[in-house]
Amino acid sequence: MENVVLIVHLFLALALIGVVLLQRSEGGGLGMGGGGGSVSGRAAATAMGKLTWILAIAFICTSISLTIIAAQKSAGGSVIDRLGDVTVPEPEAAPASADTLLPPAEGDDAPLVPSAD
Repeated sequence: MENVVLIVHLFLALALIGVVLLQRSEGGGLGMGGGGGSVSGRAAATAMGKLTWILAIAFICTSISLTIIAAQKSAGGSVIDRLGDVTVPEPEAAPASADTLLPPAEGDDAPLVPSAD
């Protein structure tokens, strides 16, 4: 369920970016221009403006639903609690001395073995 909502959320984000970039600029930056002869100063609602509102509301709804899904998944406990469940394998005990690792020396041709004084 979470993956479906996440994919829809991604498509809504991309569509919202595309619709905003396709809209006509009204030159309203820093309060300059824009009037266009209208008395009220309010721009007429266009189809692109309505589509932007619809996509924005859907984007916010998917954001809230993703937050709720994530909160329900994490309601089981904290990260520290989950770390306590992990078992770490114990390392094998080291040999008591180096003599147990070397084969016994036999004859004159045997290599020198360090003594464990």
